[in-house]
Amino acid sequence: MYPPPNGNFGNLPILNKTSDAYKLWQTYVRNFPKDLRYTLGGKIDLLFIEILESLFAASYLIREQKLPHLQRATLKLDLLKFFLQLSWECKALDSKKFSAISELTVEVGKMLGGWQKQVNAKVNPAYR
Repeated sequence: MYPPPNGNFGNLPILNKTSDAYKLWQTYVRNFPKDLRYTLGGKIDLLFIEILESLFAASYLIREQKLPHLQRATLKLDLLKFFLQLSWECKALDSKKFSAISELTVEVGKMLGGWQKQVNAKVNPAYR
C-alpha cells in the first residue's frame, strides 16, 4: 500500500515529523555555501533519508524485527544532530534556522525513544 499523495503517513506521527524536518532542511540546503553544499549538506541530506528509510521499514515489520531498525534510526539521528551543529558552527546555517531544525530533530528523538522503549518492553518484559 502506498502512502496517500498528501504526504500524511497515517498513524505514524514520527514519520510525519521527520518528513517535516526533511522538507524544512530542503529549504535550508539551497542556501548553503557552495563549498559545503555537496559535502556537509549532502551528508545531512543522506542521514535524513536513512532515518526515514529505517522508520518506514520499522513501521511494516513485526514487533520482534523492529528494534534493529529503530536503533539504526537513533544512531543516524544522533549523527544528524552532530552534523547540523557542525553546519551551524561553520556558519552554513544561521542561528534561527539551526534552532528551528533542531527543535524538530529533538521532537523526533523523543518520539523515537518512546517507540524503542515500547518495543523493548513488549519484546523483553524484563526490560521494564
